[in-house]
Amino acid sequence: MSDTPEKDALDPAIADRIRAALNAQGLFRHLGAEVGAIGRGTLEMILPFRPEVAQQHGFFHGGAIGFLVDNATTAAAGTVIRPGEAVLTAEYKLNVLAPGVGERLVCRATVIKAGRMLIPVEAQVFARDAVGGEKLIAVGLATIAVIPAERVGGRA
Repeated sequence: MSDTPEKDALDPAIADRIRAALNAQGLFRHLGAEVGAIGRGTLEMILPFRPEVAQQHGFFHGGAIGFLVDNATTAAAGTVIRPGEAVLTAEYKLNVLAPGVGERLVCRATVIKAGRMLIPVEAQVFARDAVGGEKLIAVGLATIAVIPAERVGGRA
């Protein structure tokens, strides 16, 4: 993405639409996820720690980490599509680098290239501690498919 603010500025209506779409997901609400910063080609998603998102050793569960990568990359891709289009995950790869230990996970997704049919997006997942320190715990790479919005009932 460009460093020029005008080109990277995101229409607030698009950010509102993406927030509404994410908040409409049952799993998003069930896990207690939150949307952070949204920009053109970027999105931040946060998952506070709760026992329900932990594995048996008390770390964030890999499924919770994968959930963040899946949703954040797809939503980031949603910031660069044209009207009348929607996005769906085609695939994603996740590499866990360290145990997820902290008060919350923060996933930052960035569009690599805004293609017409496929949008590759990279993600980094950080565990944040009580004082705001962050440790990189996972990286992901996703391919997001661009489809006509009417194929998903008009929903972006």
